[in-house]
Parts: sequence; structure tokens; C-alpha cells
Amino acid sequence: MYDYYLGGKTHYEIDATSAEQVLTVWPGVRAWARANRSFMHRTTRWLAAEAGIRQFLDIGTGIPTEPNLHQIAQEAVPEARVVYVDNDPIVLNYAGALLTGTPEGRTTYLHGDVTDPRTILDAPQLRHTLDLGEPVALSLNALLHFVPDDRRPYELVARLMADLPRGSYLALTHGMPESNPETRDAVTRLYRSSGIYVTGRNREQITAFFDGLELVEPGVVRADRWRPEREPELETLALAGGVARKG
Repeated sequence: MYDYYLGGKTHYEIDATSAEQVLTVWPGVRAWARANRSFMHRTTRWLAAEAGIRQFLDIGTGIPTEPNLHQIAQEAVPEARVVYVDNDPIVLNYAGALLTGTPEGRTTYLHGDVTDPRTILDAPQLRHTLDLGEPVALSLNALLHFVPDDRRPYELVARLMADLPRGSYLALTHGMPESNPETRDAVTRLYRSSGIYVTGRNREQITAFFDGLELVEPGVVRADRWRPEREPELETLALAGGVARKG
């Protein structure tokens, strides 16, 4: 569905049908998806070019849509190393598109699930690609609103960051509740009727994912307002994002 919102072609008819149902009640979802993608591009570029990060762990990768994270990172730093993680077998089928990096860098794909951090952190693919003695940028974009509270999402993020050394970063986006309750409830029903749990969290709840870390200016803000390269176009956007450093 996310690929469909972005105008891609890597999806099935059922995805397009479900996405069109969402569009009927939430026309702004296309702009939401574009803002999320743009946030990933800007934060990755900043982490590589300005923060000096050379290693990236992207969990919840999704269907490859160019430019992908490794292309942004390796454009700034050709030797950057990237590990992609997703639990969707469809993403696994298209993982080859994620592995075409620079000769100096390295990329790999790991089939894993954020709700089981140890299987990610202990995976041979990750250990062979990243040096966990050096800083890593953990990317969790548009992922955690699919993790219900009973799966302890805050603990999952803390466990992932605990294995990364000082100087590492966390970058994430998270859906916020729509300002219109009718829209919010309709979108929630549509996703859950498709077997996809989704929940928005407010800014305070999203900021809590960064507890114990040093937030990078401007902090947790609407995703299109995190160091924008142009003026935001929307009056409302139910998506927040932020970047923080492990001190």
C-alpha cells in the first residue's frame, strides 16, 4: 500500500484496492507517504555528510523505492555500510534491488522482525556487515505505529539502541492521530480490517522513544519540518519525526 501511495508499481491488486479505500477517507495519505520518504532522505544525508556516520541499520525497509537509503548514504559517503531488515516475504523477493551499492561500500538484507531484536542484532549478516564497536544509525521510519502497546515498542527500541555504541543515532518517524476523529477512526478500521494493526501516538508518546538520548535540533517535530529543504506545503500532516544521539 505504501508503494501504491508513492506511485510505485511493486504491489498487488489487493494492495491497490485497499489503498484506494484509504484514499477515499484520507486523501492526504499520499502527501503523508511522500513526507515520510523525504524525511528518510534528509536524515540519512545529514547523518552521513554532517554527523559522520558510516553504518546504517534500517528496520522496516519496505518495498525498494529509489533512491533507497544506501543510495543516499553512499552518495555522501561511498564507503557507507547498510543493513536492511524487514519481515515481509514480498520485500525479500525484491531485496536484490537493495544490494546494488558502491564498490567501496557494502549493503545486505536480513529477513527479521523488530519485535524480536536479538534475531536482528545476532544475525551473521549484520555482524559481517557492520562493526558494532563503531557508531551506527538506526532507522525506524513509519514502523512503530504498527507495533501495539502490548508488544512493548519502547522496550524494543531501547533494546536495539542498547547494543549500539556511544555516538550512534536513532532516526524515526511515527504516525500521529489525525486531527479529524472521523478520518482517524475510518483509517484505523480500514487497516485493521485488512489484518494490519495500526495506531497513532501523540507527540509526547513519540518523543518517549528517544528517552535517554540527545535529541538533534529541532527535536521531535512534524516530519516535513525536520530541517526542510523547502517550505512545507501542507497545513496538517499526521506524521512526526526526529533524530537523537546516544551520548
